[in-house]
Amino acid sequence: MDVLILRLEAPLMSFGGAIVDQYGKTRKFPSASMLTGLLGNALGYDHGDGELLNRLQRRLRFAARLDRRGTSLQDYQTVDFSQDFFNGTGWTTWGIVEGRESEDPRGTHIRYREYLADCACTVALTLDPADEYPGLGDVEQALGEPARALFLGRKGCLPAVPILQEKARSPSLLEALRSIPCKYPIPLEAWWPPEDGEGDGSRIVRVCDERDWVNQIHCGEREIREGMVTPKGVSSE
Repeated sequence: MDVLILRLEAPLMSFGGAIVDQYGKTRKFPSASMLTGLLGNALGYDHGDGELLNRLQRRLRFAARLDRRGTSLQDYQTVDFSQDFFNGTGWTTWGIVEGRESEDPRGTHIRYREYLADCACTVALTLDPADEYPGLGDVEQALGEPARALFLGRKGCLPAVPILQEKARSPSLLEALRSIPCKYPIPLEAWWPPEDGEGDGSRIVRVCDERDWVNQIHCGEREIREGMVTPKGVSSE
């Protein structure tokens, strides 16, 4: 199959865990919703394209390998809504003014957001079925020339290296992870579709990492296989 190899690396990034009250966590692997949003942003989709994003997410198959685990970092954020310019209207992420409907919009809002600092992750992905638009070639072109600036999980998390590394052929996504060289060819944490095989010391894990893009909520549950992958070493030639 044809696969795209992505490199997710940045000083800070977030892999989109559950948000409970004011606490936003991050996963150690990229979620299906995060990758769907990344590809959709590159393709020029916006928040109103919920059906297109849902379909893209359903077609997405991927495997991920942690080349560098990074360090968890928690950001303490406050917004003082007592300032006059914050009340009455607010800017949205899609660039239009939106009225605030809260009964008591004033006061300080506090939230905590978790990030991964100095993390590096390799992703192998494909689309199934392959003959539907957008195809893997369309995604490849969009990642090379994205419709908008790309970020890794949150808008302040800009990639440190080009996200798209290469297009490759591989019998499976798990084999693609094994074939991508790493500076230190040691067993690395990874997850991949269960149908790709058991790998080294792996186990089935149920994750809730998808999003209903029409209603803008996280939902659903799926199985992934989590284990270790030993990549090739970097050639000295």
